[in-house]
Amino acid sequence: MAAEPKQTGYEGRYVQGFQFYLKHSGEHKAILKFIDNAMPGEFKRIGAGKHNLDVLGVGSGGGEMDVQILSVLQSAFPAVPISADTVEPSTELTDTFKALVAKTPNLQKIPFAWHTMTCQEYEKQVREKGKTKGFDFIHMIQMLYYVSDYAGTMKFFHSLLKNNGKLLIVHEAANSGWDILWKTYRKELCTKTISDYLSAGDIKVHLNSLGLRYEEHALPNTIDISDCFIQGSQMGELLLDFMTEQEHFHKSLTPELRAGILDLLRNKCSTEKDGRILFDCTLSCILVYA
Repeated sequence: MAAEPKQTGYEGRYVQGFQFYLKHSGEHKAILKFIDNAMPGEFKRIGAGKHNLDVLGVGSGGGEMDVQILSVLQSAFPAVPISADTVEPSTELTDTFKALVAKTPNLQKIPFAWHTMTCQEYEKQVREKGKTKGFDFIHMIQMLYYVSDYAGTMKFFHSLLKNNGKLLIVHEAANSGWDILWKTYRKELCTKTISDYLSAGDIKVHLNSLGLRYEEHALPNTIDISDCFIQGSQMGELLLDFMTEQEHFHKSLTPELRAGILDLLRNKCSTEKDGRILFDCTLSCILVYA
């Protein structure tokens, strides 16, 4: 089991790198496409015959995915009341989410419960109260890196699903560039908020051990990391900081380690096209049945 995360909130330069990555990777576009194409049918099955629908976002970040999920759910069930709970430790990202809700007219009817805490703290709070709210749909998008007990976390949130509910886990695919980078340099990189690394392949091992039924959808995706190889590039440095979870990649790591990581990124984690270096950040969407 991995150690407890070293911090509970994700602010400052980490958030800058995260937002830069999202803007340039097309990751959210890939997930949004999946939500728009695959989820309407799923939501029809989840909500059939129900008089209200409850959604929980775990690690909701700035809320872009939540807003789209809730909008698609509303379209599927325009007359059914919907509630939304969010669990997100970053006050900075939660404020971004609240601002997004405020300017999205169709969400004004949805009551939001904001839990500005880690999922471990949320689980503890739920267990202490002894009164559990159930959910029809729970999503955990790119957040399982920050927990200490992977199987325990998935088991807990799966236990909150109501009849016919689904748990959506979006994570980096097995054998993607992320998987190769973080497993090759696990010892050197897993020292801060990410205390261990797992891919979607590892998540499926845990789901199988828990006896849970699921289906998987691959979302091929790449990000141009050419700037990472241009000395003095601020964009490249910010991207390397985020990808390796360092404060300043070129100051934090030894020359040997930096050279090894850059070589791996270029030759094992990426492909080259038209002179640009494209890092493989393929995603896996895992839908777990109640």
